[in-house]
Amino acid sequence: MKTLKLFLPVLLLTAWQGLMAQNLTTRSSEFELDMVKQKNINADIPVISWQSPIPDITYTEDGRVSVKFTIDSGTPLTNVTIAIREGDTKTSRGSQVLKPAGVELNHFVVDKRLTLLDGENTIVIIAENAGGIKTTSSKKVAVGADAIANATSLDRTDYALIFATDNYEYWSDLVNPVFDSRTIGEELKSNYGFKVDIVENPSQAEILRKIREYAEKKYKPLDQLFIFFAGHGNYDQTFGEGFVVTTESLINDEGKTSYLSHNRLRSIINNIPCEHIFLTMDVCFGGTFDEVLASSRGSMDEIYKEQGKNEFVTRKLISKTRKYLTSGGKTYVSDGIKGQHSPFAKNFLEALYSKGGSDGILTLTELFTYVEKLKIQPKFGPFGDNALESDFLFIARQ
Repeated sequence: MKTLKLFLPVLLLTAWQGLMAQNLTTRSSEFELDMVKQKNINADIPVISWQSPIPDITYTEDGRVSVKFTIDSGTPLTNVTIAIREGDTKTSRGSQVLKPAGVELNHFVVDKRLTLLDGENTIVIIAENAGGIKTTSSKKVAVGADAIANATSLDRTDYALIFATDNYEYWSDLVNPVFDSRTIGEELKSNYGFKVDIVENPSQAEILRKIREYAEKKYKPLDQLFIFFAGHGNYDQTFGEGFVVTTESLINDEGKTSYLSHNRLRSIINNIPCEHIFLTMDVCFGGTFDEVLASSRGSMDEIYKEQGKNEFVTRKLISKTRKYLTSGGKTYVSDGIKGQHSPFAKNFLEALYSKGGSDGILTLTELFTYVEKLKIQPKFGPFGDNALESDFLFIARQ
């Protein structure tokens, strides 16, 4: 049987749009043409869309993994194979062939619970349609303590997105946000290896445009994103909601349309496809970012166990992180004396300078101990899709 196997990089997909009449949306997919079965060159390519797992590599101590995906094909599907392989090898750990029927021939939905062996597993999906076209897509899942401990390459990147506003068109100017942010940014870059992006005196549109830029990035499973806001904040008692005051925000704005609401900010940050996000806000009324505060706050208990550094990092970053820390609750907070940092920023920097002690890893629990005794009580907790055992780590360069 003559076959032609093609791997199409994302940049070449547009060349196939007219030919195949359908885009392939999965970067890791490849497809194979059976030149004997292939009667119609316009036959659709089966498109595999993953719902779970999402990252290309997932780390878990539990071998029970949820696998969810859909396959769409204009040409009826004939076979769908789920195969488990050992790592990058072709050694099979089991497979199952599914036969779509009826309405499933063009839209096939799979939701299964697989039990994987310890070590690195590759879940391979192969979809074949009556036009002789096969699409293959795969995800890796590392299972067990040894697999986690052996993830020593720690292919990961830490990002810091910092918004700082000193100058306002209608509100009083501040003296420390830009100074604080540059100092924090330099510390994160020099001693923690973060890729730092500081946006100074942005408008609401510029903030949203920059966050969109980060929402469109491709993140790896262990990547982290730290987002920091410094400047004025506001709380509207009638709306029961907090706001970030941007450089062009009006003072007498009853509709608050010139402000960036915490509700909107919470939603768009939660949807950024980075597994680990930590939001810090050194603004007045920042604690009202917690949607429950305008009516409690979350807390988290962390247990530190002595283990290898790479194992510790990987274990901590298994679970999805959505955490916030604010300089105050439903209150005004001090901007501090010019050139001496705000009280919150000063203590935040002291936490960074500590590097988390001898292990060189600053956890959120350790960081909070530096700010919790401030005169104005900071607020700390989860938001959005945070997982119970999640954390965010500041890992000092050695």
